[in-house]
Amino acid sequence: MLTEKETTSLSKFLSLILRHQPELIDIKLDEQGWVAVDELLQKAGAYGKPISPEALDYIVETNAKKRFAFDDARQKIRASQGHSVGVELGYEPQTPPDVLYHGTGSQSVEAILQTGLEKRSRQQVHLSSDLETAVKVGQRHGKPVVLTVAAGEMCRQGHKFYLSENKVWLTDFVPADFIRTY
Repeated sequence: MLTEKETTSLSKFLSLILRHQPELIDIKLDEQGWVAVDELLQKAGAYGKPISPEALDYIVETNAKKRFAFDDARQKIRASQGHSVGVELGYEPQTPPDVLYHGTGSQSVEAILQTGLEKRSRQQVHLSSDLETAVKVGQRHGKPVVLTVAAGEMCRQGHKFYLSENKVWLTDFVPADFIRTY
């Protein structure tokens, strides 16, 4: 099937297209972030990044972070979260665990503790329910630091949380009062 290098390359390409720049290959995501699989495959090929249906299935099924999802009929595909383009993923508010985690680079900690966690270019702040994931995320940004978020208390005070298909917790903003270093 695909080599690990090919899988990684295609996964990064799909993340770019389905989360940030669908216009790069001249596709339009619907309001929930879906695009027809046939259109994606055709436009990716025309762009010079051919993807077979089998390769797409393999990437969706084996991606450790479950970044992509098919609809029930397997006719459409979307990114599970992390969009910088406007989509409404349709997730219902959920009650989070009392504590969630956020991984970041050490250079960002002081600012976060002052101003809170902001969504910035994404649609929502991403939080994890386990330390291991938070450490991995933090490593992408330099020396990793894990922050704890008092998610249960936030929820009780009216902040909404959503759980994406790939088990990433999402919220619009985490005020500094709810954040501690781990």
